[in-house]
Amino acid sequence: MSNQEEGVVAEEGAEAQPKKLDLQVKIDKKSACERHITVEIARDDIERYFENALKDLMPKAAVPGFRLGRAPRKLVETRFRKDVSEQVKGSLLMDSLSQVSTDNELSPISEPDFDPLAISLPDEGPMKFEFDIEVRPEFDLPNWKGLNIDRPSREFTDADVDTQLKSILANHGQLTPHDGAAASGDFVTLKITAKNGDETLSEETHEGVCVRKTLSFRDATLEGFDKLLTGAKAGDKKTAEVEISENAANEALRGKKASLEIEVLDVKKLELPEMTPEFLKSIGDFKSEAELRDTVRKALERRLKYHQQQQARKQILSSLTVAADWDLPPELLKRQASREFERSVLELRRSGFSENEIRAHANQLLQNSRESTAKSLKEHFVLERIAENEKIEAEPADYEDEIALIAEQSGESVRRVRAQIDKRGLMDTLHNQIIERKTIDAITAAAKYKDTPYQLELPTTEAIDAALAGGDVASDIPEALTAGDSANKYGETK
Repeated sequence: MSNQEEGVVAEEGAEAQPKKLDLQVKIDKKSACERHITVEIARDDIERYFENALKDLMPKAAVPGFRLGRAPRKLVETRFRKDVSEQVKGSLLMDSLSQVSTDNELSPISEPDFDPLAISLPDEGPMKFEFDIEVRPEFDLPNWKGLNIDRPSREFTDADVDTQLKSILANHGQLTPHDGAAASGDFVTLKITAKNGDETLSEETHEGVCVRKTLSFRDATLEGFDKLLTGAKAGDKKTAEVEISENAANEALRGKKASLEIEVLDVKKLELPEMTPEFLKSIGDFKSEAELRDTVRKALERRLKYHQQQQARKQILSSLTVAADWDLPPELLKRQASREFERSVLELRRSGFSENEIRAHANQLLQNSRESTAKSLKEHFVLERIAENEKIEAEPADYEDEIALIAEQSGESVRRVRAQIDKRGLMDTLHNQIIERKTIDAITAAAKYKDTPYQLELPTTEAIDAALAGGDVASDIPEALTAGDSANKYGETK
């Protein structure tokens, strides 16, 4: 190939690369995560984009008196310049936004906030527009290698398996009417009326409520619930007082007291099922009690791993986010609250927690949504930076493993669980969960450990999906990925 030919090839290759826009950019930092950006696009670039748009149009331009694509260029430009202006404006906006982000090393976490229809393409002079955007905050990444971590540890005994097995069998037990007084662990039907002074806030009947230490609602928590209900019989009424959460949907009642009247409508005892071959087959196609116990032991080990990860995460991020004192925009926290909610629920579900335990955790998140979301979002930014630096990515096998764990816990098929996750739009949430867990694993792999005793505890909170103060809709907890009717947690005999 001659030098001249090489020059032509090189020139063609250079022309194939998009030419950068001549931009004047001003970036105002409104907060750690908010930027107000003003952009000015030079007139020469505007004309260049018009030139390219008209060049593409020439072969298909239909002008009276000329064959298709044969009209003079000046005539085509005069006739169609206005028609291609929206196309030119759109291309300029897209390319300039991309260039602004790349040139200024922005890490957007939301779409630019502007109305394209309100932006005009001038006949003369530069094109100007401005917008707000949320970005990942800038911070110095702290040293994360060699951290000292306390790790809960336990060798599970047969007695531990017995305790957990009893809890599992309770999900398949029969509720039988009881004429006597309620005791801790019994089940009651309650009519709960919440008032603020003389105003009735809500009045609902709830069936199958287990008498436990704590009764949790979406916007309040009643401690000492078991003491309040112990000894109560059908027809008895009890009173209590709770404080409405600062994150309650009913803003007027946030932080205020509400009085509760709790009427006991009936009391039931729970009878555990016998582990017959038929029963073992019905709950998971187990061939023997030993196989069921082995599955329970594995579930306990998975829970322990969850607690180890959560304890490690708590200690790690407590160290790494000391300097993360940025103020996060309220709108960002509001949008991210539902994503954090879903991530936490998926994490618990794949770790083998019951629906009541998940609901109790969900209610706690709802009562402290702003604080918990801000904390989780700061942790996410730190973990995301570490993941980028260490080139930690979510592989296809990671998704398969997560979905398989959820399916195993729910007793549902992998295919059905995947379909439900897709339907609810939770794949991005699953992606973030995988990245964060793999990053935590990388940090813990470089950490120094001290083992501490892990206490196996039975659930102490009964959760109700209701807001005492009213004013909201369902919390939209991701539905149980099971085929059964989650509303009927226990079999019941009349």
